[in-house]
Amino acid sequence: MRAGHRVARRELADETRGVTSESPPEVDALYAGVTRLFDLTDSLDRNVGDCTRGVYLFIDYDDEPIYVGQTTERLRTRIRRHLTNQRTDAVAMRVLDPFEVAEVEMWPFWDLEGRDVGDTLDRAEFTVYREALAKSKFRAVLNEGEITKTELIDLPPSVRGALLSEDARQSREHPDLRLARRARTIADRARVISERQVKLGIRQTLWVQSRRLEHLARARLGELGGSVHHFDETV
Repeated sequence: MRAGHRVARRELADETRGVTSESPPEVDALYAGVTRLFDLTDSLDRNVGDCTRGVYLFIDYDDEPIYVGQTTERLRTRIRRHLTNQRTDAVAMRVLDPFEVAEVEMWPFWDLEGRDVGDTLDRAEFTVYREALAKSKFRAVLNEGEITKTELIDLPPSVRGALLSEDARQSREHPDLRLARRARTIADRARVISERQVKLGIRQTLWVQSRRLEHLARARLGELGGSVHHFDETV
């Protein structure tokens, strides 16, 4: 077999796992982290990622909740789609930057496996959403769609895991890198808004992300000894 054919076959095999041999290291780290995440088990030694009824929450590097979702397919399938390709509305519309996700918390509903979920997942999603808003310093998350307001519910035990190793996380969470990515996400979203007829929720996420950018920039300035008030006074 010629060398060129061997390379092509290796790349094709890698693509079936979601990674090509030419992937940048940060992309490889993300994919590896997603795989590790779904190796997490609950107290009964069940792989949480295999549950087909559940709610999930994405959390950023400041321990800030940023996105809530529910699924009736395997949790691993739904979450992987969010984090590793462009096939979800949240990613395609530049609402969610997968590289901003530091940890994922999952609530599996094992007792609903193979059954009609009724309104249980809607209630669970709304419960997680309310808890996320209470924890958020912005009182907002980046969901582009409205989460149905309904009755709260007692949630099952959750499992929470980090996407990256400690070394990889230290590199990824540097505030200057996060500022650059967040600013680019905002620019991409503003471009999408300018080129399409979008729902009000997309515009709301632009506002929320702008607040998140301002907060991070202000905090970084303070870390370096600067002051927003100083600049206000010199204008």
